[in-house]
Amino acid sequence: MTRKAILRALYILVPLASALLTYVGLQGFFGWPVNPTDTTTILFEVRPDENVRQIARKLEEASLIRSPFTITTLAKLQKKDTLVMAGEYELSPSMSPQQILDSMVEGRMILRKVTIKEGSTIKDVGPILEQAGIATTSDFNAALQDTALLETLRVPASSFEGYLFPETYRFQKNTPPRKILEKMRSEFDKNWPSLWDARLIELEMTKHQVLTLASIIEKESGNVEEQPLISSVFYNRLAKGMRLQADPTVIYGIPNFDGNITKEHLTTATPYNTYVIQGLPPGPISNPGASAIKAALFPRTSDFLFFVGNGKGKHIFSETLDQHNDAVNIFQRGIGAQPDAPQETPAAQAASAQADSSPSTMP
Repeated sequence: MTRKAILRALYILVPLASALLTYVGLQGFFGWPVNPTDTTTILFEVRPDENVRQIARKLEEASLIRSPFTITTLAKLQKKDTLVMAGEYELSPSMSPQQILDSMVEGRMILRKVTIKEGSTIKDVGPILEQAGIATTSDFNAALQDTALLETLRVPASSFEGYLFPETYRFQKNTPPRKILEKMRSEFDKNWPSLWDARLIELEMTKHQVLTLASIIEKESGNVEEQPLISSVFYNRLAKGMRLQADPTVIYGIPNFDGNITKEHLTTATPYNTYVIQGLPPGPISNPGASAIKAALFPRTSDFLFFVGNGKGKHIFSETLDQHNDAVNIFQRGIGAQPDAPQETPAAQAASAQADSSPSTMP
């Protein structure tokens, strides 16, 4: 090969080699993780007010990238610098800068789990969210008072009580309370089949009235299987013009209830004291689950007017006050002998109530 040919080849090969080395170097810089073998999970938070440069510096401080330049340059070249999503991410030193950027742009954030149980009140929800680090109790309670939000979310009442569906939810840290309420209200709609609207017409009741009754059933029942029968007791009492006399409604109307219901509580007039008022209280006293709502819509047929707890998580139902008082004496006061086995006759089933005409007695 002539000298001229060698020089010509060098003119071609040197730039190619230089480009190749630059490419390999950049690939190493942008594509290699800090530590390929370190799979330790690090919880990394991107706040809504942070830009990509601030995020990159935090990633470096967390030893997730070698230099902020990697993330900022990748984000700019790929036009993703404004697409990073706020939230919490599980990242690792074994992830490359590209993988880290993709996780934040695609929103592969971790979600915190909370369970709102059947019968929880709206006052219960805030502390549950705060304990999980999702939202503060004060912020959530403030959202509950937002009358415009009630209207936006189609709640036909002055409170969200009854309309926040009990379920296990997953939210990211610092989720705005409005978004939480939207999700819980949406879940309620998903669990209200359209055929239930037809049932409202048959019952000549509004959805709000059914939810109110369902919330009482939820609070009175410790056993889901008994809910349709408990529902029948309340329907029978309403049909006869009897007061519902449900202790949970009284408790709901007592500010800062200390756990001890008294005779004064039962005789003090409040909008929720069903020992005093006729019919249903003005709204739900809890957030009932699907089974309680269904029981309120489809009560079992019975002639029962009373029920009393048997001390084993179930109830004894009865048709007459005398039967009921006998059951109260046996199961609440320990006077008399309990039957050896459950009986199906009305006389053997008494309803939870006080020794007057109330349908139930709190254990």
